[in-house]
Amino acid sequence: MAAPEAAPGFRDHFSGHAAVYKSYRPSYPAALFDAIAARSPATDAAWDCACGNGQASIGLAAKFDLVYATDASAQQIDGAEPHPRVRYSVAPAEDSGLAPQSVDAVLVAQALHWFDIERFYDEVERVVRRGGLVVAAGYEGHLVSPEIDAVTMHLSVDVIGSHWPPEGHHLRTKYDDIPRRFPPVDFPDLAIEVDWSLDQLMGYYASWSGLQRYRKATGEDPLPKTRDAIAKHWGDPAEPRRVTWPLVIMAGRVG
Repeated sequence: MAAPEAAPGFRDHFSGHAAVYKSYRPSYPAALFDAIAARSPATDAAWDCACGNGQASIGLAAKFDLVYATDASAQQIDGAEPHPRVRYSVAPAEDSGLAPQSVDAVLVAQALHWFDIERFYDEVERVVRRGGLVVAAGYEGHLVSPEIDAVTMHLSVDVIGSHWPPEGHHLRTKYDDIPRRFPPVDFPDLAIEVDWSLDQLMGYYASWSGLQRYRKATGEDPLPKTRDAIAKHWGDPAEPRRVTWPLVIMAGRVG
């Protein structure tokens, strides 16, 4: 069977390292999917918009009978984890191909800042049943220890700097500069927490779009020096340490 094609006009920052992204991006906490299901008017169907490799899709499938998972990247969809209640397809956020009023909730995980936001909202109003839920969740900075966090900040700001795609600033402002269309829905404070070795943390850095762009533009890899700097504060590199990403959540009620 032929591989799926990417959605037309898609600005792709991740397909070139889709395997790294799949291996080293942290999974969302079960509490996020519990909170979505608890606030959704029903749990018949959900839409995981810009699903990437399906991390959030699988989490939604634990709470919803059916999950439509779409992404504009064919390579991300091709590498997504199969699940009997998840239906994957290649489609942009603004033109999902889903039937009108066919889902109870929409989740956008770590992707809202890439969208044509008003066109996406139009699609949400078309696809979501009245009273349904739309949730955007994302994360920007992570925490390990003050010393390690300082090395991470140096890599992100001083080294990579201008090589980050400009859309990322929406996460740094916690989505405060993104227009809101739907009445807000309160969510609890949530965070991603993982126990990672030093090499797993380095793999996460390698999944950054800004780092990939830096490598391509300069021909240099800043990760060996970053690893050496963090290793001074880590201890045994194989010993896991807790890594925490506070979640940025924006939720609204449709209709």
